Amino acid sequence: MKDERILFTGLTGQIGFPLALNLAKENEVWGIDLFKDEGKRKQLEQAGVKTRTMDLGRPDYRNVPDDFSYLIHFAVYQEGGLDFDEALRVNAEGTGLLMAHCRKAKAALVMSSCAVYALPQDPNHPVKETDPLNGPQAAHCPTYVVSKTAEEAVARSAARQLGLSTIIARMNVYYGAYGGLPPWQFEWMLAGRPVPVQPNRASVCSPIHEEDINNHVGALLMAASVPAVIINWGGDEAVDVRTYCSYMAEITGLKVQFQEAPDNPLAASTVVVDNARRKDLVGGCQVKWRDGMRRMLAARHPEIKLKT
Repeated sequence: MKDERILFTGLTGQIGFPLALNLAKENEVWGIDLFKDEGKRKQLEQAGVKTRTMDLGRPDYRNVPDDFSYLIHFAVYQEGGLDFDEALRVNAEGTGLLMAHCRKAKAALVMSSCAVYALPQDPNHPVKETDPLNGPQAAHCPTYVVSKTAEEAVARSAARQLGLSTIIARMNVYYGAYGGLPPWQFEWMLAGRPVPVQPNRASVCSPIHEEDINNHVGALLMAASVPAVIINWGGDEAVDVRTYCSYMAEITGLKVQFQEAPDNPLAASTVVVDNARRKDLVGGCQVKWRDGMRRMLAARHPEIKLKT
């Protein structure tokens, strides 16, 4: 993407931050966020991003233009507790109000999550976009799945009502220099603590590196339509959490232990995704998971000499 005017929400998150920095190199990027991390805000502004502090559940768009060419919506309410009303206000209502403000845009990318899927009996079964929803309620954030499912419904309705081409991308396991599930797990290994996993179930996922995410965004927006398109957004290789954690231990010289801990958020229930629709629309991934994990560790822990 080049020379576009983009409104980006959730750009201080672990996925949004590197993408916003990348897009700002050749585009005019405006960013909406709560900006709790002033350090990240300064980095974004230094990169040329025009920032606006806003609560999407109670938005005030008077100081935000409405003539953007694209909308990228990554913001999410993901607090603990049982405030379902607030979760729905931000994730669902906020999405509708945001899309209405950006109705002049050529397309909108709304990021959802593979957490909306009901867990298949076979953990190796690649879930399709048409597979059953009603994902398991996470103990650390019980409002997440229901509000993200509601967000998808609102985005689908808004796309039709506004005539705004939309694509809803269900993110799988993200990782890279700026964060994700694998970096969290590595920090536990580095501290000599066991990596929490789900009991009696393989934790197979489709990890996707930040470079592939950055490379997909432009094509995803080109693939948006009315009615909204829904795709899985994961890597092209299925791998078990235990397998990639063992690989990280191998190349860093650490020992890894696993502990069954169903209520720990780092023992997240994961799914493998069927990427056929995404491949048809935007192409494949370039970063293999072993290479991606190595690059992630080298970026986050340059003090560790990685084994070949």
